Amino acid sequence: MKSRLVKNLSANATQLIINQVFGFGIFYVLSIGLDKYNFGQINLVMAILLAAFNILSFGIDQLIIKKIAAGTEISSVLSIYMLHVLLAGFVFYAILIIGYFLFQSDNYTYNLLLLMSIGKAMLFFSTPLKQVVNGLEKFKLLAYMSVSSNILRCLVLVGFYLIYHLSVFTIVSVFVFGDIAETIVCFFLFDRSIKLKVDIKWDRIGYSNLLRESLPQTGVVLITSALARFDWIFIGFMVSAISLAEYSFAYKIFEIATLPLLVIAPILIPCFTKMFQQTEIRVNELKILLRIEMIVAALVALVLNICWAPVIDDITSGKYGVINVKTIFILSLCMPFLYINNFLWTIFFAQGRLKAILISFVITLLVNVGFDIVLIPIFKNEGAAFAFLLACVVQSAYYLKNNTVAGLTHLWLPLSFCTVSALISGFASKMLFANCWLALPAAIVFYIILLFVSKQLKLSDRNSFAVLLN
Repeated sequence: MKSRLVKNLSANATQLIINQVFGFGIFYVLSIGLDKYNFGQINLVMAILLAAFNILSFGIDQLIIKKIAAGTEISSVLSIYMLHVLLAGFVFYAILIIGYFLFQSDNYTYNLLLLMSIGKAMLFFSTPLKQVVNGLEKFKLLAYMSVSSNILRCLVLVGFYLIYHLSVFTIVSVFVFGDIAETIVCFFLFDRSIKLKVDIKWDRIGYSNLLRESLPQTGVVLITSALARFDWIFIGFMVSAISLAEYSFAYKIFEIATLPLLVIAPILIPCFTKMFQQTEIRVNELKILLRIEMIVAALVALVLNICWAPVIDDITSGKYGVINVKTIFILSLCMPFLYINNFLWTIFFAQGRLKAILISFVITLLVNVGFDIVLIPIFKNEGAAFAFLLACVVQSAYYLKNNTVAGLTHLWLPLSFCTVSALISGFASKMLFANCWLALPAAIVFYIILLFVSKQLKLSDRNSFAVLLN
């Protein structure tokens, strides 16, 4: 029988792969179907909305997962969180409408923001249902709830691109109706599978307690939202929409390359929460898991860099490949740091160390935003990528220094060995082979050899990994 972890990973991986494939399909159609200016403007609006609705969650979404995983009554927390998203969503959109009429805005970006926020507000209303399903570890159901919008939008946009033409109005309409469709699907599947009535009741004490409990995490969300898209927004307003189009393309592919992290991250929260409620923490299993994550992160970065220019220029007719070589190299260096940061963040979160998490994100925000402001005007997209790398490194250093789990004091070793192995393998293979399809297998072979030499891969790992999965 498959272990529960394997089943959860399979379900979560399935929905993420589907979302990433169709999400990339959407992104790709827009990148080749629009000029760089309009493509950049749409990405600027999406960045603003992503940051806005992350902030509006107040960090309650992750707290709900933790509460349900710990056995809290579902109906009460669902009612309170549903009330919160309704209030926050309506207030946000009301402010946008008031701003439109007060300032008689004919700004192109603001009008796009006003239209696209309709769909994002509707999608925001389905967030509590998804977090409840996540907390219950029903990842197969979560997969069904999460894929409908991207599938619908991708198919419709591809159809318009092939048989008609793409316009900004068509794209905005497809995005809005796709988000509304996913919201309807979420409510239908939740009612059918969980069989729990969504009963929204005003509970002042319960709502106040939930807000108070999520206050440290709210600060984290404010900062992570700024970190997630500050560089996009800053480039869009301070440099140009064309530069944002180029940077956002590279960053989107970089995000897609973090698919393995996206698969495991939601599963670690309930898993680690239960582990840290026990008297004995299985440190050896944690170390094996982290080492596997580092191997995967560095390998993906290696493949991404070798294939980038020839593949991307081929599929975008030379628009986004060579011009982004330096940017994608710097971003790919962030990948192992993202994995270790998520790993340690989850441990801190499971331990209830929200204040420490908040401090780490404050420091990270100051580093990232500070260097964005300094480097982007000078180095443009490469400056934004380097600022993000510095922020990731600083956050890793903070987590490693403040980790309190005995036996996890040298996690920087697998990070260093795997990253250096990937760098050496990549440079060596490119020196030997000019063709990327010859360089790629050579780089992978070099990488595996170096992993065995540095003892990041061991013959005994097979048995240890089997224990971890069970």
